[in-house]
Order: sequence, then C-alpha cells, then structure tokens
Amino acid sequence: MNDKLSRRDVLKAAGVAALAVGAGTACASEEGGGPGGANVPATGAPQEVFTDPRSKLSGELKILLWSHFVPSHDQWFDKFAKDWGSKVGVNVTVDHVDQAQIPTRIAAEIQAGQGHDVIQYIATLSQYEPSVLDLKDLVDEANNRWGPQLDLCRKSSSNPATGRFYAFSPGWAPDPGNYRRSLWEPVGFPNGPSSWDDLLKGAAEIKKSKGIQLGLGMSQEIDSNMVLRALMWSYGASEQDENEKVTLNSPETVAAVEYMTKLYKDAMTPEVFSWNAASNNQGLVAGKLSYIVNSISAWRTAQGSNPTVADDVFFVPALKGPRAALHAQHVLYNWIIPKHAKGVDNAKEFLLHYTANFASATYNSKLYDFCAWDNLTPNRKAWVENDPFGAKPADKLKLLSDPVPWSANIGHPGPSSTAIGEVFNTFIIPNMFARAARGEASPQQAVADAERQVTAIFDKWRRAGLVGG
Repeated sequence: MNDKLSRRDVLKAAGVAALAVGAGTACASEEGGGPGGANVPATGAPQEVFTDPRSKLSGELKILLWSHFVPSHDQWFDKFAKDWGSKVGVNVTVDHVDQAQIPTRIAAEIQAGQGHDVIQYIATLSQYEPSVLDLKDLVDEANNRWGPQLDLCRKSSSNPATGRFYAFSPGWAPDPGNYRRSLWEPVGFPNGPSSWDDLLKGAAEIKKSKGIQLGLGMSQEIDSNMVLRALMWSYGASEQDENEKVTLNSPETVAAVEYMTKLYKDAMTPEVFSWNAASNNQGLVAGKLSYIVNSISAWRTAQGSNPTVADDVFFVPALKGPRAALHAQHVLYNWIIPKHAKGVDNAKEFLLHYTANFASATYNSKLYDFCAWDNLTPNRKAWVENDPFGAKPADKLKLLSDPVPWSANIGHPGPSSTAIGEVFNTFIIPNMFARAARGEASPQQAVADAERQVTAIFDKWRRAGLVGG
C-alpha cells in the first residue's frame, strides 16, 4: 500500500459528498430545543441552535483541528464556526491539517509563544499540561448544563494528580472490529470473530486459502497505538495500574506480545510495520484486508468508492481475551487552549456552542462522532439502528447503540496522565510489539526494554508533580 497517502486523500478520492445541513440554523436560545438546546428530528439533519455567550465577545478566534476522516464533517464545521463568529462579533479562522502533524504543530506554537487560540487533536494531549490552560471551569459549566461528562472523556482530559483539566473533551469515536463477511463465513465465522483466539484461527485460514491478510498495525501511528493496547488489556496487561504505578513488565504483557508475534507470522505481512493511519482504511476499501480495528470511516469511504466491499463489511465489538474484552476509543477529542492564546473567552464560548450542537457534529460526520454528554444526541441510537446514509442492511451499526462498556481510555485502568501522553506520543508500545514480531528481541526482552523506557518517563513527570502514585 502507498503509505504516503493520508486517510484524507483516500476519502477525497472516494468522492464522499458533503451533507446538506437541511434544517438550517435556528437562532433560538439554548433552552429552546431538546436536552441542552438542539432540536433533533427523528430523521434528517438536526436543527442547530444558537447559544448566547455569557459575556460580550470581540476580536479573533483561531482554530486548528484535524482533517476529519469523513470530509462532510469539515464542510459543516467550517461554516458552523464562522456563522457563530458572525453572530457574536468574532472573526473566526479555521485551519485543518492531517492528524499526524498536529502534535508537532502544537509543540512549535508553544515554543514560539504564538499561534492558534484553540487546538483539537484526536487523542490525549496530556503531555502538554504545563503549557495549556486549566479548563476545569469550562467542564464544570458543561456539566451544569448537560449533566455528568462521560467518564471515558473525563479520564482522557483531566489529571487527578493536579486536579486540572488540560483539555476539554466533548466527544469521541468507538473502535469496533471491521470484517469482511464473505471471507469469514467460509472459515466458520459468519458473524465475525468474537475473541482473539477466533481472530487468530480465522485470519490464518483466510490468509492461507485466499491470500488476504489481517490488518492490525505495529507501526508508529495512532491506530497501532490503539489496537495494541486493546490486546494488552484483553490479556490483563497495562502500562500502569489505577494508581499510576508502572506495571508493563508482567507475564500478561509477555503473553500478549507472544500472541501478536504468532498472529503476525500466521496472518500478516511486513507492511504492517510501516503503516500510517490511512493504511488499514485503504486496505479494507481495496478488498485487501480481512479484518481491521477501526472506526466506521473506512466503511463509509467504501460506500462511495467500492459498494461491493461496503456491503460485505460488518462490525463486531471488542474481542474477548483471557481477562477482558476492551478496545481503546478510536478517536478521543482533546481541545486545548495554549497559555499564549489571545482569544481565551472566545474559545471557551465557542466550545460550549459547539458542544450544544453536537448532534450536528454526529450527523455531519455520518455517525462517526459521539458526544461526551449523551443527552445532547438523543437520536443517535435511532440513527445507528436505521442508518440515514445508506447502510445495507440499515441496522448494520446497531452494535454502536452502546459501545461504552467495551471502550476504555488510553492509560486504562488509570488516567491519561502527562506520562501516558508521552508514552503514547513516542510509540513505545507499537515498537515493543514490532521488535518481538520481527524477531529482533524475545517477547520477554522487548517487554523489559519497553518498561525501562516507560519508567523513565513516569519518573520524570512524577518529579514534576504531574503524575500520582
């Protein structure tokens, strides 16, 4: 596969059309429509609401966020943000970049002491806690308006050691397994694998009989970071415990690495070591992969570019392991406001307005984005059980009616601390698995070496008072 292509390029090539907002924008007060304000019809696009700022706003708001894997979201978001700015007297500019570039951009802007007022990323940004504002006041305001924030999002944006919210997390995306039914049915799994043992057995047979490999990465990219943690958790392994003590070097972690080494040898090829975040999408859409762990974006792409594959793709929840059945969230939105930001009040008011209208974010992302305040998207369950965007069958996404029980935050069972953020951003876990799978180190040695790296990171942040335990 061409790993120089971004997932954005793939989706553009698929010609995914923008969604019409349809119902338009309502200039009502926040109390004017359903829970928290938004009028959400049973079918069609939600009616957006205008949330009155708590104070008079002026000046500019500079927003940086990812280029969404479902492009219709960005076409909606850019207009939505600028329309809000025109109503409140703020000049809003929106910049999109590939998700892989955002951490580098954040670091550069923080070092320069200038740049965007509010920045969004799709995984925890806890490593930047010393350089961003505490957004506890914003989270408290959101909780006052809409009830308690989803624990998954709270744990991915706050630091219990300091009591600070280094980010505002209004949404996330689940990470189901995507499988090709026509490939799995002949090997005895018409409903896809339900356990990691099923995955090994079925994927190995598919590769042997059809020459089609499995699509789990062991590369320095975000999807590999997510799926390899899911495998660890299923074996009872983790980077840390609930008290932020490093626990990586354990028999459970070694067993997970041994399993992945066998899975690679039986069901994959060396290209998984050089994948980027688009590679598993590209492979599934092209019909070259039997199973991936991913959001629904690859399947949405296939709906436009390869309908035969799209109709053949079905979904399963987290695979069962010896100890658990958990997947990491596929995307976890972290919005940060750097200390150098000039439009702080503008940024906070916009984030409240955006969150109040999260039903529109869900709809215009074609059900990719889920809200951290579930009552703001009251028809999400109806949408996933009767897809508005042409799923065949229409209830193909019904397993996403309640994905929270099989979803976990990065750092589980502890919080997404500054140390966890650095471990995630330096790809220690994918490197650990890749070294063993390639035969560069035994599973035991790969795990021991990785724990030394993780411990050094934890010790550094613990000395700074930013990690508990």
